Amino acid sequence: MWDEVLAQPPYNPALRAPVPPFTLETALQKVQLAENAWNSRDPEKVSLAYTEDTEWRNRTEFINGREAVKAFLTRKWEKELDYKLKKELWGFRENRMAVQFNYEWHDAAGQWYRSYGNELWEFDENGLMRKRFASINDLPIQASERQLV
Repeated sequence: MWDEVLAQPPYNPALRAPVPPFTLETALQKVQLAENAWNSRDPEKVSLAYTEDTEWRNRTEFINGREAVKAFLTRKWEKELDYKLKKELWGFRENRMAVQFNYEWHDAAGQWYRSYGNELWEFDENGLMRKRFASINDLPIQASERQLV
């Protein structure tokens, strides 16, 4: 047993498998891992998937660095209550992906929304996301119109 343990590469907390270059299988896995992390609504957990110097555009907001990502996500999930997300891979090449998504949430007044859009992702060699550019639109919906329950 110890021979197997010692034969493993050293643990690297900066490594976020799967890593580029992506195959269809690993790209789909990466998208599912991102969906799962975001649905946790845990800014600390989600932020660990990004480089320390990550660059984001989220709607019209520009966010730089992992600490700024944590602050952004904290604000986001304080406003977007009962958040539920679904992501879908649209395309990939080497270390980049295009992802379509939609999510549903409600505000403090109880108004439900479906937010949808596209993301462009770029990963470093360790599988951490270096760049994330998101275009997002919001559609007010009735609670009875929710699709992600």
